[in-house]
Amino acid sequence: MSSSNKPHYEADPNKVHYDGEKNRWTFKPRGFSIIWGNDRRYWNLPDQSSSDETPAELVQVCWLELTGTTKDPLKEGRYKIKFEVSKKNDAFGWNGCPVFMMAKLGKKGRYRWSKVDLSDVSTDKKLVTSDFVIDVSKGTDDNKLYFGLYEVWTGKWKGGLQIHQAIVEEEKT
Repeated sequence: MSSSNKPHYEADPNKVHYDGEKNRWTFKPRGFSIIWGNDRRYWNLPDQSSSDETPAELVQVCWLELTGTTKDPLKEGRYKIKFEVSKKNDAFGWNGCPVFMMAKLGKKGRYRWSKVDLSDVSTDKKLVTSDFVIDVSKGTDDNKLYFGLYEVWTGKWKGGLQIHQAIVEEEKT
C-alpha cells in the first residue's frame, strides 16, 4: 500500500541553497522532485526534521527519475553539475545499467545528456559528474536550469543508491 495518495515527491524549494559568493547551487535530498518518491516501497526520503546530511535512499525502482531546478536563473558563465552518491552494501542492479545525467536551460530548452557509470560507486560518498558543461550567455530569456538523473529505458530493477546532494557550480577559468 502506498504511503501517500500522491506517489511522486515534489521538491521542497527550501532544500535548494544558493551561495552567491561562489555562484553555487546545492540541492539537498528533499530539494529534488522524485518519481515514486512518496512511496516507501521505492524510496526512503529524509523526514522534514532530519538533518540535510541524511541521504535519500532508493529502495527499488525500475524507473529512476530524480530532477532538480534552480529557483532563479543562472548568471552568465559555464556550469558543471555534480551528484554526490553512495550505495548501500546490498545495492543491486547497477552493473550494465545505463544511467543518464541530463540538463537543459529554460523550460523550452533542449536537453543535453551524458551517460554516467554508477557501477563503481561504493559505500563511500562519490562525486559523479558528466562530461558536459552548461554555457549560460547574456540575453537568454530563461536561464533556469533543469537537470537530473534518469534510467527509464531498461525496465531493470535497481536499488540501494543513496543521493546525498547535487551541486551546480560555475567553472572558474
